[in-house]
Amino acid sequence: MILAVSTIGIVVIVVLVVLLLLFVGGYVAASRRHAELADNLRERIAAANKELATARAQDKGWERATMESAARAAVAPREVVALHLIQVVDKPGTDSDQAVFRAEHPDGDATTVILGRREGAWTAL
Repeated sequence: MILAVSTIGIVVIVVLVVLLLLFVGGYVAASRRHAELADNLRERIAAANKELATARAQDKGWERATMESAARAAVAPREVVALHLIQVVDKPGTDSDQAVFRAEHPDGDATTVILGRREGAWTAL
């Protein structure tokens, strides 16, 4: 038995297959990009933690709890589910010091918080 398929049917099937391939390709590319960004964030966090340890050894004003408190206050009243130190800028003197945090919120959004030291206290810049 010969199956008769109309030209419109063939075009519709081809378009659906192409759309499916585009969707799958886009999903794979987005997944790879997300994995790369996550790896980059982990590397930046590890580097910042090393820099913090060095800065802390040289200057006792780099207390992590105090810095995190200032970062949480900077994004208030938004709730923070995770707070990551991603950069430490320890310049000579204390008023030029900076710390950069990434605050993650319950809705999946993230905020970058830049702190600086003014008269020994950490404040948002």
